[in-house]
Amino acid sequence: MTGRSGGAPSGTTPPAPGGPGRLRPGRLSLADVARVGSVGLRTHPLRVALTALGVTIGIAAMLAVVGISTSSRAELDRTLDRLGTNLLTVAPGKTLAGDKAVLPEQAVGMIARIGPVESVGATGAVDRAVYRTDRVPPGQTGSIAVLAAQPELLGTVGATVSSGSWFTAATAEYPTVVLGATAARRLDVPRVGLRVWLGGEWFTVVGVLAPVPLAEELDSAALVGWPAARTYLQFDGRPTRVYVRTAESHVEAVGAVLGRNANPSAPEEVVVSRPSDALAARQATDTALNGLLLGLGAVALLVGGVGIANTMVISVLQRRAEVGLRRALGATRGQIRVQFLAEALLLSGLGGVGGTLLGTAITALYAYSQQWPTVVPAWAMAGGLGATVLVGTAAGLYPAIRASRLPPTTALAGP
Repeated sequence: MTGRSGGAPSGTTPPAPGGPGRLRPGRLSLADVARVGSVGLRTHPLRVALTALGVTIGIAAMLAVVGISTSSRAELDRTLDRLGTNLLTVAPGKTLAGDKAVLPEQAVGMIARIGPVESVGATGAVDRAVYRTDRVPPGQTGSIAVLAAQPELLGTVGATVSSGSWFTAATAEYPTVVLGATAARRLDVPRVGLRVWLGGEWFTVVGVLAPVPLAEELDSAALVGWPAARTYLQFDGRPTRVYVRTAESHVEAVGAVLGRNANPSAPEEVVVSRPSDALAARQATDTALNGLLLGLGAVALLVGGVGIANTMVISVLQRRAEVGLRRALGATRGQIRVQFLAEALLLSGLGGVGGTLLGTAITALYAYSQQWPTVVPAWAMAGGLGATVLVGTAAGLYPAIRASRLPPTTALAGP
């Protein structure tokens, strides 16, 4: 039997305004989209975890590279702020004949007379070797240089003593030595007060330096007082490297006249450099490696996207009956597309959040191990999450369209 004349059939909604007989499909809220989109994730947790792992690795790799690089630059800036960029070095270059040039003994005094110069300290190479005992065969030096050092050197280069003390007016006269951080490790000198065999004499270790960022050549050196080097090691008194600390506003001007003041007779044989520039150049070379690592992270992210696409295609094939039933109950193609696209976005979102947390943790752990400040740029985190949205959209688009095109009768009939 039919219903009353003019009435709507039982179990249907009233006709839509567009015309008689048309039914208005139900609308999905955001909560509904999230619920239906998470159905496939909840039913296969292991597969979801393994698929999201690819995105996690990609995002974590990219974020860790950016975070570690940014933390390194922050440490460099902090180091330069502490040590200053106003340190210049003077060293002998080459003569016109190609031989190694030398600096005159008066070079340090002439440089000190330059107006904006605040302090000057020098080292002089000594043709001797240092050993832990007198039983080590000659020639096995461990690449440790022996240098005569002036008392002003410590403050000029911004170095600190990690144990013991620096030369005093008294200890600089006697056979005492201060070891750089690397030299102390190679000689296996755990504390001050021990003796080392240097140039056929026993020298007492009175101090060990902390690493010197702006004068790394001192890290692998055994430093002897200037007068003691003359007395015990036949040092000729010629400086081989002069460290000059000048006023910040006059660095360029002082650098331009250092050659003429250090060696007036042959200024072209003097090499002037700025250690802070070398640190900045090293940071610049790290950029190329960071680009390579970012590329590897992008490849891992691409692989993760392919994994999501593969998972979604399999999910469509396995859930044909579900798609057919929902279509038969009135779900539109658009709603089916939204369901599977939301599932792909949720899957990539899990990987993105996991990758952001993992990448931040890696950056923090590495920065902590290096005693750097931990810096993870907000734009990198936002970019990582944005990349997961793009990956999820791209990976889920085809499977969503394929699911929406399944006819209800074909889907309900099964594979």
